[in-house]
Amino acid sequence: MGFRPVLHSEWLKIRTLRSLPGALLALFAATTAFSALAGSDGSSDPEFDPLFTALSGVLPGQIAAISFGAMAVSSEYHGGALRLTLAAVPQRGRWFAAKMTAVAVPALLVGLLTACTAYAVARAGMGSAADGVTTGEQVRAVLGCGIYLMLMALFAAGLTAVLRSGVATLSVLIPFILVVSFVIGDAAGTVADFLPDKAGQIALHQTYDGALGPWSGLAVTALWTTAALLAGAWSVRRRDA
Repeated sequence: MGFRPVLHSEWLKIRTLRSLPGALLALFAATTAFSALAGSDGSSDPEFDPLFTALSGVLPGQIAAISFGAMAVSSEYHGGALRLTLAAVPQRGRWFAAKMTAVAVPALLVGLLTACTAYAVARAGMGSAADGVTTGEQVRAVLGCGIYLMLMALFAAGLTAVLRSGVATLSVLIPFILVVSFVIGDAAGTVADFLPDKAGQIALHQTYDGALGPWSGLAVTALWTTAALLAGAWSVRRRDA
């Protein structure tokens, strides 16, 4: 079977499994809502960064992106679904590439739409406090936000292929993002800049310090994601369905 029909079948799975469109809807709703709240009262902060404030809803919203990637892969390990899939598509690498493409494209599109909407809503709440943000910075942050959310969804998808469980993946990644990055990360100094979430989030800031910039930070997140995807592809090829 060629790549296009395999991709089409994986896209049908994404569309018809209710939890997956639900996760993307949650990504949009949570990010937009939290950004709107931040935009309404964030300008009093002495370290106010209008760009990051407008997109700060990504911090809770990314949990939905991670859930989307994890559930898209974990559904294959329920009820012997993966055995049926591989019976139809014996080329495991081709199937895995199609699955990751089916995860990446909607995550990127919804991520870009979410970033545009969240920024517009939050900026309206900030009023003149956001006047210092240039058009180039806005475009970079919105584009970077969409790419970041896609990378986090793929990172979760790759890890799920290794762990073969969406619950296990979420049990690892959500505490990592909520605890390690915010608590241990602050104490770790510049090392924290190279964590997958912290590195990618640099693109959301107007100003930034440290060794990484917006695009190099996204490149670090992409390296983490690539490692997870390679490990996931190896697991799919080597382990029994």
